[in-house]
Amino acid sequence: MPDRPQTFDNHTRYHALFHFIGIPILSINIIVKIVQAVRFPEWERYWDVIVAIAILIAMYLARAYSLTVQNRVIRLEERLRLQRCLPEDLRARIDELRTTQLIALRFCADEELPEMTRAILSGELHGRKDIKRAIKNWRADWLRV
Repeated sequence: MPDRPQTFDNHTRYHALFHFIGIPILSINIIVKIVQAVRFPEWERYWDVIVAIAILIAMYLARAYSLTVQNRVIRLEERLRLQRCLPEDLRARIDELRTTQLIALRFCADEELPEMTRAILSGELHGRKDIKRAIKNWRADWLRV
């Protein structure tokens, strides 16, 4: 766990190998392969462009799939937590919460959860950023993909 507390301002997570090394290298590789294919038009060079694009797509999909699995797990965790923390009248409405709302609620402390859930279900809070900004007692999540 990092030394500083997690907040709305610092909760975004970047993976250096993915965001700052892998994606830039593969993107530059596509540009290089396109330039080579234009300068030296041969079918092998066109094939290199196709392979370079496929590799970038594969890297993107690997990240997207892991984020999808993470979101499904968060959705399940939050539904279980809501069952435990919400009063009876709100428990009956858990299924009305969208996945993006549940994902945003994971940063909300248990004692604040009923108030935040009411605000979401009443339409006071809409998007995930609105929900996260409204959280008063931030609950850190350092285990994100």
